Amino acid sequence: MEFCKNSIKIQCPAKINLSLKVLNKREDGFHNIDSVMQTISLYDYLTISVEESQKFEIKLSGTSDEIPYDERNIVYKACLLFVERTNLHPYRLDVFIEKNIPVAAGLAGGSTDAAGVLYGLNKLFKSPLERKDLHELCAKLGSDLNFCLEGGCQKTTGRGEILEQLPFKEFSVSLIKPLNLGISAKEAYTKFSRKKSVSDKGRKEFENDLEWAVIEDYPELQRIKSRYPAAMMSGSGSTYFAKGLNFEETDSYWIKNNLKAIPYGVKEV
Repeated sequence: MEFCKNSIKIQCPAKINLSLKVLNKREDGFHNIDSVMQTISLYDYLTISVEESQKFEIKLSGTSDEIPYDERNIVYKACLLFVERTNLHPYRLDVFIEKNIPVAAGLAGGSTDAAGVLYGLNKLFKSPLERKDLHELCAKLGSDLNFCLEGGCQKTTGRGEILEQLPFKEFSVSLIKPLNLGISAKEAYTKFSRKKSVSDKGRKEFENDLEWAVIEDYPELQRIKSRYPAAMMSGSGSTYFAKGLNFEETDSYWIKNNLKAIPYGVKEV
């Protein structure tokens, strides 16, 4: 299979959950959810390069020291899936990840990068896969990839892979995250299941069920909620967002003010 050019740069936006309700646990271990997701103007960038080789090689590199650059990385797994699906003959694939989206922050940083590399490789190799094929690969890799591929404002159901496009509305948004605090999806959903098994008390006060599940365990999150009552946790945390206001700069928190809702997902730049 020929490639149309040697390299491509892909912009991969972060997402926030405008709402997130956890419905029930599935037989596959995931949870069914009902969530409204929105892409925002905070981006990772992937530079994907390809050259012919005697054997298959996938090489990852990047700017972050918080992620692995080997087969543990979801971007690496996405490359493998693409190769298997398209039956490519040997190439060397190089992916440089410029990481601007925090890790384990509820902003889909890994998912958007994986969706971005699938999109980018498909572009490089003259679109051997249709959009529905890309969505099939996305669903195999995780729950947020399908949304990150399309972006905009979407109602997501199932484990997050079923999309229903909603009207896009422009708004400004700011993010705040405690430094050195990441919460994995596994931790957040585990705490949700444990807490729900005891009581649903106070759950209706939160638009995000996972915020209800984890906030009691983290004073850093409680301080955000106390200072900014309108702020809401995104995904499994630990990032909070608020529309139409700026967070005050502080040494204890990572802050991004004056971001925008955007009507698209991963794309070439």
